[in-house]
Amino acid sequence: MNIIQAVILAIVEGLTEYLPVSSTGHMIITSSLMGIASDDFTKMFTIAIQFGAIISVVVLYYKKFLQIKDWQFYARLIIAFVPAAIIGKLFNDQIDLLLESVWTVAITLLVGGVILIFVDQWFNNKEEVALNYKKSFVIGLFQCIAMIPGVSRSAATIIGGMTQKLTRKDAAEFSFFLAVPTMFAATGYKMLKYFSESENGFSSTQLQILVFGNIVAFVVALLAIKFFIAFLTKYGFKVFGYYRIALGLVLILLLAFGVKLEIG
Repeated sequence: MNIIQAVILAIVEGLTEYLPVSSTGHMIITSSLMGIASDDFTKMFTIAIQFGAIISVVVLYYKKFLQIKDWQFYARLIIAFVPAAIIGKLFNDQIDLLLESVWTVAITLLVGGVILIFVDQWFNNKEEVALNYKKSFVIGLFQCIAMIPGVSRSAATIIGGMTQKLTRKDAAEFSFFLAVPTMFAATGYKMLKYFSESENGFSSTQLQILVFGNIVAFVVALLAIKFFIAFLTKYGFKVFGYYRIALGLVLILLLAFGVKLEIG
């Protein structure tokens, strides 16, 4: 993987991480079209550039993260984070196996797209509701569903929030907040694992690719979040549902015609 390919992947990551469209599905198509080898560094890179996307949330909502006096904000995040941390630890190997199944991604994109088309009709709360510990935990359970490739962490947690009577905007923002500990843990784990299993650690070229990729992902994610909140508040999920269905069909057609697709 060269620097240009890394930048393209970082742009895709930044655009899709917080949208309910599955960043994994987009990474598959993008890396396959560019012919990037599915080696250990490339797989680790697709996870590590999430760090840039994490920082974009902290910067955009810095008042929540850095100036909040209510410790319950952090308590709710921890409670929502715990289910994914436990499931991820217990079933890490099984999750990695699912990541190798492009068919799984294609099917979940389709199913998730159908759900997004109707979710605004099922859960359309317009009054602000307080987020308590129980609601936070339920959203955390929904996040576990996103461990199935193609589900989309953003879609799962936002829908989880809407089932708890949150407005679309509030559900989306909590989804962003929850991404910080969740993605930070996943990124840190993958990088440490790669470093410990690699004979020589990171080369200077790999470090440059990681740093530059995260910078690009940060800038793009910052813009994507602002767009998504405005769009979601005004139009809802239906457009994203149709898009997911189209993307899922593209993957299925590519697989049916024998195109080799790999994650990473």
